Amino acid sequence: MFEGFSEAVITGEGADIFVRHGGNLAGPGLLLLHGYPQTSAMWHKVAPQLADKYHVVCADLRGYGRSSKPVTDGDHSPYSKRVMAADMVRVMTQLGHDSFYVGAHDRGARVAHRLGLDHPASVKAIAMLDIAPTREMYRETDDAFARAYWHWFYLIQPAPFPETMIGGDPDAYWKFKCKAQSAGASPFSPEALDEYLTLFRDPAVIHASCEDYRAAASIDIRHDDEDGGRKLSMPLLAVWGGRGVIERCFDALVLWRERAENVTGFSLPAGHYLAEEIPDQVAMHFREFFARH
Repeated sequence: MFEGFSEAVITGEGADIFVRHGGNLAGPGLLLLHGYPQTSAMWHKVAPQLADKYHVVCADLRGYGRSSKPVTDGDHSPYSKRVMAADMVRVMTQLGHDSFYVGAHDRGARVAHRLGLDHPASVKAIAMLDIAPTREMYRETDDAFARAYWHWFYLIQPAPFPETMIGGDPDAYWKFKCKAQSAGASPFSPEALDEYLTLFRDPAVIHASCEDYRAAASIDIRHDDEDGGRKLSMPLLAVWGGRGVIERCFDALVLWRERAENVTGFSLPAGHYLAEEIPDQVAMHFREFFARH
């Protein structure tokens, strides 16, 4: 995976972030952020298609993959999207980009949302895959969503309950959760799947990823509320899977227009894991969107 890309660990404040990066090192920076329970490996079919024009940076979020897993606190603040977003500003600055584009999926897209709010001068445009805003998704939870995204409510239970249960058979948990969202045959290449499962077996990753969700249901919503009516100012592309939960349970464009000034978007014929199910389409839409902005 990622032929021609380099690997590095970027020293940060409170966490060191593992990255794969490559492509046109003199070109614009493009930060790609993964979702749960994955790593930067999820971009291995998309990143090479953008490497001719962009310096593509695929990062493991703090708590995931080969990045640091900081000790948490009572507010889950080390795993707030505000702190995770600040990690990414430091990563991109150290790699030579004071401003950059962001493409993000799932949890990474929630980090991208906060990144755009807290660091608007750093972010030129954001393309998000298969999410609506966190606060608004909790607000509009119904029976169908709760059944489909059961893990949102399971992972926020007090430690160490979900950690203990998942840790009993992390491979079985990972496969069950991800298969349910793939809308068909598994889209994961053997190399990527091996990385996902190997790294998710680490109890520190299981705990940190639970903390990511606990933060989302608490401190992240508090930060959203403190924003008042402030919206993302940069262009936002929202793309979601037409066979997935966002399509069935939410009006993604309506919700994003509550949180961003300039929103376009559409569904694509896939489930949740668009970057691995339909990578060519994702790369094409990213390229077209970023070229316009």
